[in-house]
Amino acid sequence: MTIRALQLRDLAEIERIERESYATPWSRSMFAGELSKASSVCIGALDEDDEEALVGYLIVSRYVDAWHVMNIAVDPARRRAGVAIAMLERLFELTVGDGRRGYTLEVRVSNHAAINLYQRLGFQPRGIRRGYYTDNREDALIMWRDPQPQRVA
Repeated sequence: MTIRALQLRDLAEIERIERESYATPWSRSMFAGELSKASSVCIGALDEDDEEALVGYLIVSRYVDAWHVMNIAVDPARRRAGVAIAMLERLFELTVGDGRRGYTLEVRVSNHAAINLYQRLGFQPRGIRRGYYTDNREDALIMWRDPQPQRVA
């Protein structure tokens, strides 16, 4: 698998994965807006056999004290194959020099597989956002991973 920065030409594949992944998908303009922001990290995972085939994406916004994972999705046919882990680990590599910002995200309280994955990567539950999801008013679990220590060469 190859991981690279997302580009506007990826929007059709991003939308396809998004629609297959979420009951209330983001719009194309929401993705285009994030891809154009200098303060966002937008990466995609590409199929090892077809480097034009997007199999997952990660959208992260930089805030004063945190990198906020805004959206992450993997093609349903490629789930549980390490794609999400690879993208998150790449995010941690790209931001390792930023020792003052942690990482945060929201996840449906019913999404036990995602919660377990995030916990394996060092995220810990820190609170609940009541009625966060607009499709069914499900609560979101707020998870946080503390800033990475600076590496000394």
